[in-house]
Amino acid sequence: MAGMAGAEQGAAGIESEGWVFTNTNGGPVHPHSISQTFERIATRAGVPRIRLHDLRHTHGTLLIKAGVPVKVVSERLGHANPAFTIDTYQHVLPGMQAEAARTFEQLIKEQPPGPPVEEPVEEPHNTVEALASSPLARAFSSGGGI
Repeated sequence: MAGMAGAEQGAAGIESEGWVFTNTNGGPVHPHSISQTFERIATRAGVPRIRLHDLRHTHGTLLIKAGVPVKVVSERLGHANPAFTIDTYQHVLPGMQAEAARTFEQLIKEQPPGPPVEEPVEEPHNTVEALASSPLARAFSSGGGI
């Protein structure tokens, strides 16, 4: 919640010591008071009751569902490793697999056709047919010899 970044001069000339949330004297505010204030605001607004920390999860979940790269979401949430983000938000990923498959299918459909595919040559069914149709046998039967 709060971090030290060196003493800074606040609006009323109070040194805030770099805290994000401060009391009237510039000192740190207890994290529970921020959560309690959030709960009071949510109750007055008539929205479903969630914890302040749940906003963080909502933020991460919505970004991942919107297709923001996990590396970017991980950095925004301050995770040391994207693997942690994936583990934490893996509940979002299964539906994304189906979406990825649909996207890939669409990409393939949009590609211009490639070179024509040659029809496969029917292979002989036995050894005699194979020898008779070999380039060497054709050379001898045409009188060309070796």
